[in-house]
Amino acid sequence: MMKKQRLVVRTVILLLLLSAVGYTIYSSIFAEKTDIKVGATAPDFVLTDLNGKTHRLSDYRGKGVFLNFWGTWCKPCEKEMPYINRQYAVYKKQGVEVLAVNVGEPKLSVQKFVDRFGLTFPVVIDREDQVMNAYEINPLPTTFLIDKDGKIKQIITGTMTEEMVKQYMESIKP
Repeated sequence: MMKKQRLVVRTVILLLLLSAVGYTIYSSIFAEKTDIKVGATAPDFVLTDLNGKTHRLSDYRGKGVFLNFWGTWCKPCEKEMPYINRQYAVYKKQGVEVLAVNVGEPKLSVQKFVDRFGLTFPVVIDREDQVMNAYEINPLPTTFLIDKDGKIKQIITGTMTEEMVKQYMESIKP
């Protein structure tokens, strides 16, 4: 009787493993792959900001989007945030939006960071790293310049100076 139970358990485990392997192979071959490169359409996403408001990237069509991926622990991110904030004050009136995507940190940590720097642009949290993975983010900070038609104009990795931030925002004005 025990041998029969073990056989059933082993068979069930084997079937589960085989179905998991099959699903993995299927999804890697047939799943929709987004091509993250200059000229491609930026993958759409919906994330919630610190005030509970949802932001869908496609809702920003018609505007230039400065999409910045960052973390509170990231020293280069910390350095460029004040630059982004100052230039946002200038370029917001000219049709440029900033969306700062935090890479899954606790809301309290992100809120403290936002308060410390007095950030005025929307800060959203990618809790499950889905957006970060869709955009193939590595390293931080990484910024995508997205034009009014939703196309990726440029991808910037690493720290930006304030002059660079200004030039990039200027380049995506609608």
